Amino acid sequence: MADWDAARYHRLSDPQVGWGRRVAARLAAAPGERVLDLGCGTGRLTAEIASRPGITVVGLDRSAAMLSQARPRSSSRADEGRAAAYVRGEGVALPLRAGIFDAVFSTATFHWIPDHEGLFGEVYRVLKPGARLVSQCGGGPNLQRLLERTHALMRDGRFSRWFPDWRDPWRFAGVSETEARLARIGFVDIKVSLEAAPTSLPDAVAFAEFISTVCVRHHVDKLPPRERDGFVAELAGRAAADDPPWTLDYWRLNIDARKRGV
Repeated sequence: MADWDAARYHRLSDPQVGWGRRVAARLAAAPGERVLDLGCGTGRLTAEIASRPGITVVGLDRSAAMLSQARPRSSSRADEGRAAAYVRGEGVALPLRAGIFDAVFSTATFHWIPDHEGLFGEVYRVLKPGARLVSQCGGGPNLQRLLERTHALMRDGRFSRWFPDWRDPWRFAGVSETEARLARIGFVDIKVSLEAAPTSLPDAVAFAEFISTVCVRHHVDKLPPRERDGFVAELAGRAAADDPPWTLDYWRLNIDARKRGV
C-alpha cells in the first residue's frame, strides 16, 4: 500500500488540526508530564503541545512520509522522553517501554487501526498507573454519504475490475462497543461520545483534492493513473448537489479513559 502524500496532507489537514486542538484542550497537559501523540502525522499538534513549558512529547506514526515532515524536531531516543521526539511504529505494537507516559493523546488515527482491542491494550501498557487516554477518531456513521457513493462507483462497470477483493482500510467504531472494549482492557472513568463535524469545501476542485488525499486515497491508489481523475471528479460532481454542496459528513468519536491506579 502506497504511503501518504505527507506534504499534501499537511497542507490540507486544517479540519483535522482544528478538531485536534479541541482534544488537546481536553488533554490539558501539565508541566512535568510526558505525553505520547499516537498517530502524530506531520507533527503539527505534537509541536504545539511540546511548545508548552515543561511538557515532553513523543510523536509516533507508522508512516515514514509523515515522519519525514516531522523529523526536524526529532530525537533518535524517543523513549527517553526528549521534547518533540518522533519514532516510527505501529499502534498495536508500540516500540516503547511499559508505564512511561502520563497521557496518550491521539486524533484522526484510531479508525485507521482495525484491531482496537490490540490498540487499547498497547495504550494501557505504556501508560503509568492512573494515567489517561484522551483521543478522538472517526466513528459511527463517519463519512457514510461519501463512502456509499464511493462503493457504488467501485461497483460500476468502468471501475469494478480494479476492486475485486476490496476491504475498507478503517474501522469506525460506535460508542457502546468502544466503552465495552476499554472496560475489558482495564480502563476506568470511561467517557465515549459521538459528535457531528460536517466539513464543507469551497468548490469541486478543493473537494476532489481533499478526498483524494485524505478520505479515499486507498481507493484511488487501486486505480490506474488514467482512471483516477475521472473517479474522483465523479464523486465531486455528486457532492455538488448536496445541501450545502461539497460537504463531508464527518462524525468524531471522543474517547477519554484512565488506567487503573496502583
